[in-house]
Amino acid sequence: MAELGEERTLLIVDDDEPFRRRLGRAMEKRGFDVTLAESVAEGRLAARTAPPAYAVVDLRLEDGNGLDVVTAIRSARENARVIVLTGYGAIATAVAAVKFGAVDYLSKPADANDIENALLQREEDKPQPPDNPMSADRVRWEHIQRVFELCDRNVSETARRLNMHRRTLQRILAKRSPR
Repeated sequence: MAELGEERTLLIVDDDEPFRRRLGRAMEKRGFDVTLAESVAEGRLAARTAPPAYAVVDLRLEDGNGLDVVTAIRSARENARVIVLTGYGAIATAVAAVKFGAVDYLSKPADANDIENALLQREEDKPQPPDNPMSADRVRWEHIQRVFELCDRNVSETARRLNMHRRTLQRILAKRSPR
């Protein structure tokens, strides 16, 4: 079997067809042998039939959760490097992705350079500190989102645990995340 660095098979699982095709073409130009899938079912099938060395998986797919695909890839090939992409960036989902076996987590829109760098980054390489760290408002919002996810998206239970009024929490959850 080829070393992970030599074999450049890449599975891209995303339900956004234009993005999936564009990313597939860009990664082929970078030397990857690309397989495209648009659903959890297709992603799991591709992982079983030809386990990829690398994968880029969208977190939210029309037929389920992309973490199911991450699990299938990791069980078919333990040393696969999987990146999770999502348009809904939150610390809680990033932690979940890493627990399921992803090596990195990127928010959309991520370009092909960011994805390639994340896929090929060696374990001993440390990421650069962020140029623009999160604001205090963003950290607060992320914490609320994490507790909300841990409470299975139950507003009343989340409000109780955060010691805040339920309606206040509902207003915070209805707003977009601060920068």
